[in-house]
Amino acid sequence: MMACSLLSYIASSWLKIVPLQTIRSRSQFLKISALGIIFCSSVVTGNVSLRYLPVSFNQAVGATTPFFTAVFAYLLTFRREGWLTYVTLIPVVAGCVIASGGEPSFHLFGFLMCIGATAARALKSVVQGILLSSEGEKLHSMNLLMYMAPVAVLVLVPAAFFMERDVVGITISLARDDTKFIFYLLFNSSLAYFVNLTNFLVTKHTSALTLQVLGNAKGAVAVVISILIFQNPVSVTGIFGYSITVTGVFLYSEAKKRSRSN
Repeated sequence: MMACSLLSYIASSWLKIVPLQTIRSRSQFLKISALGIIFCSSVVTGNVSLRYLPVSFNQAVGATTPFFTAVFAYLLTFRREGWLTYVTLIPVVAGCVIASGGEPSFHLFGFLMCIGATAARALKSVVQGILLSSEGEKLHSMNLLMYMAPVAVLVLVPAAFFMERDVVGITISLARDDTKFIFYLLFNSSLAYFVNLTNFLVTKHTSALTLQVLGNAKGAVAVVISILIFQNPVSVTGIFGYSITVTGVFLYSEAKKRSRSN
């Protein structure tokens, strides 16, 4: 998050890739702060859920993000999709429910944390969509990332010290044992900057709901790779549920194409 803020500032203030914008109102500042807090909630609850659930099941639950996104988009912006788009979300959610019932490694607390992370991810997409497109408060993706990231740092630092008590000592120890660790950390942070920036750009030029459906394509790949690498057990029911969810994602993309052509 510090890298995201620093690199965004360099790109807008020094390199002049985009004009440097200022926060215009208290309302805009509160929305940016809310976005940072929501982002942190999605990251923390998502990571906690991985302590109790296999990656494959975590991704299957995450595939229901478009459903939550559609709900939050309607509640916050009153934006409605075509009826066919909402129908295609039914197999997305139904597949997750079926996969949950057939998951050998099901854990209730982990499942609730995963649902919380999924809902937070959806809410983040909608809020960032508002900040990127609403008249009077519109920010460029790079400026929004620059202002949101410090808020995230303020939330994540105490959370890290609380949940990972010896995090500083462990980091220093890893750096001493292998100097490449610092390079890995810096490279990972820089990569995170481009991931977040493209995330904002996709939201700006399409919609929050489309962003989450596109993310499900990544989730489907992650499910397969997780099963291959970690060898976690998967039941026939679980595979059936995953398949329904992926099918729902495909139907959603087709419904969106038709709505645009009309």
